[in-house]
Amino acid sequence: MVKERARILVVGGGYVGMYTALRLQRKLKRELRQGAVDITVVTPDAYMTYQPFLPEAAAGLISPRHVVVPLRRVLDRCHIVVGEVTSIDHAARTAALTTLATEAGGPVEHLAYDELVLAPGSVSRTLPIPGLAEHGIGFKTVEEAIGLRNHVIEQLDIASSTRDPAIRDAALTYVFVGGGYAGVEALAELEDMARYATRYYHNVQPEDMKWILVEASDRILPEVGEEMGRYTVTELRRRGIQVLLGTRLESCADRLAVLSDGQRFPTRTVVWTAGVKPSPLLAATDLPLNERGRLRCTPRLTVDGTDHAWGAGDAAAVPDVTAAGPGAETAPNAQHAVRQAKVLGDNVVHALRGEPLETYAHRYAGSVASLGLHKGVAQVYGRKLKGYPAWFMHRVYHLSRVPTFNRKARVLAEWTLAGLFKREIVSLGSLEHPRAEFELAAGGKPPHSPTDNPKGSS
Repeated sequence: MVKERARILVVGGGYVGMYTALRLQRKLKRELRQGAVDITVVTPDAYMTYQPFLPEAAAGLISPRHVVVPLRRVLDRCHIVVGEVTSIDHAARTAALTTLATEAGGPVEHLAYDELVLAPGSVSRTLPIPGLAEHGIGFKTVEEAIGLRNHVIEQLDIASSTRDPAIRDAALTYVFVGGGYAGVEALAELEDMARYATRYYHNVQPEDMKWILVEASDRILPEVGEEMGRYTVTELRRRGIQVLLGTRLESCADRLAVLSDGQRFPTRTVVWTAGVKPSPLLAATDLPLNERGRLRCTPRLTVDGTDHAWGAGDAAAVPDVTAAGPGAETAPNAQHAVRQAKVLGDNVVHALRGEPLETYAHRYAGSVASLGLHKGVAQVYGRKLKGYPAWFMHRVYHLSRVPTFNRKARVLAEWTLAGLFKREIVSLGSLEHPRAEFELAAGGKPPHSPTDNPKGSS
């Protein structure tokens, strides 16, 4: 039984935020009914995105709405606030936040709390590369994934409808920067989709397209091991994809990708997936951070040297107690985040009830990656798989991990239907400007077309 009324603030609605809140509302059912506990979740979006499915959503194999989990439905005993925490004064137990009402002219809100769960996640790590802000496309949200799908198909339309070789060449050149999971899976799935789509274009052939993966280090997919990483490079190159290792993007201004090895590629598509960094919110708190800007935590997921504050996930530096050497930290990935959330939720309950805390310990099981339909690589508990078995394991694993039975059933149904029917190859880029036609009819200025809009069609 909780000793006194507790206000729990969960910052972030991603893996850690959602799973922690879900664990808390399950463990504190009686206290929630009695009003002894209040759980508030502040999140920029009213849904959690299952990011491993973003490449398949971009390829059109899964509907966008099935990649996300609605928080209000899952966390029905919590207060969901759609907004962003801008600063935290933990000494005073208050958090400042902006909401949609703030954008409409309302004041900045301040929330008081007793227990803080800080899980704001990460943001894309960018570099001051000329042209990147104007022309780069990220791949971290479902909106970016679907926007990229629309963009790739639009480039096929542009190439099919022009006689200008320069425009055609730039439209059919796709540059992906970053050889981690996001970059490799996104490129592989979209290349697979675009290759299929060319059968419906009378004047565009698969060999007309250039797909380029740029990676600054000497290997890709380090999570699946060196051997599987080399296999992935061989497999991608066999498909005609250029894999440039030890190479950096130096500029993409004026729709020209300039690489550190001197190569230059006119392109309308630069996808940036070169890593992430902790949420900038952490710098606006009075909590301890490490040299990389991540929240310094203990193996029990408390913030180091701080009472009533907890952290996990991408934004937290959690010691890996299973590592052989000292100083190791758990990797910022979904495998750890989901398991950390379970321990974190339990420990908050233990703290409220005056019970001993648990230690987070999980030995890394391995990784799986999709390289397109029926293609993949995996290294799980030391066992290496490639091709169809790895792709099948990738699907089985992530189907088992996606939250809620509702989402599992819908994703499985879509995969089944995708095996029975042909791919849907259509761009809905106009959805990004739903009022464009009405504005034009009402005498307004026409919006930027896909060929002119630097943000929508870089």
